[in-house]
Amino acid sequence: MNQNLYNDFMEFIIEYRFNDVKLLNQAMQHVSTGVINNERLEFLGDRILGLVIAELLLEKFPHENEGDIGKRYASLVQRETLALIGNHLDLKKYLHAIGTEVNDSIVGDATEALIAAIYLDGGYSVSADFIKKFWNPLIKLADMPPQDSKTRLQEMSQSLGLGLPIYRNVSRDGPDHNPIFQVEVSVVKLGKFVGRGSSKKVAEQEAARQLLQKVKSKSDT
Repeated sequence: MNQNLYNDFMEFIIEYRFNDVKLLNQAMQHVSTGVINNERLEFLGDRILGLVIAELLLEKFPHENEGDIGKRYASLVQRETLALIGNHLDLKKYLHAIGTEVNDSIVGDATEALIAAIYLDGGYSVSADFIKKFWNPLIKLADMPPQDSKTRLQEMSQSLGLGLPIYRNVSRDGPDHNPIFQVEVSVVKLGKFVGRGSSKKVAEQEAARQLLQKVKSKSDT
């Protein structure tokens, strides 16, 4: 596929036409491809996304307290949500990486970079419209503030008088630009589980989620 056709397809998917298509191309360049990559755009996109989502939540939930708004916010800007949006946009087809598998973590980073590229090309209102288009459906799905797996596991273990869950770092593998962490969570009498993720926080959440699922499966039998 020639470059112009590639860009046309990409712009059709994200429903935005760039004035400076170099920004779009940079957003799709993983750090493994060289000096001109999407790391700096990812940094900027993270901040733009956070601001827009904070504004949206305060507008849509004027009577919720800061704690509940914070839970909604954390759920909407987390790496898993970014990967969900990026996969919905089929970004994996357009990402360039060398010597590394394009996984959900890389797709999530590219989604942030894409937001920054749109911001630099069209301004804040255009990037905000892009975020609203793809994040509003997720906001509408959550009637109640979400509760992350670590919080749910902690509340369950404390309610059973089992104390706090204990998290232990197991390993860190992979290159610096695409690490994989393994973290073990254990709760007395409930057992233990090892979670994997692109950061310690993600691995902790995955470990807690799997332990909760294990407990639920036992209770259903």
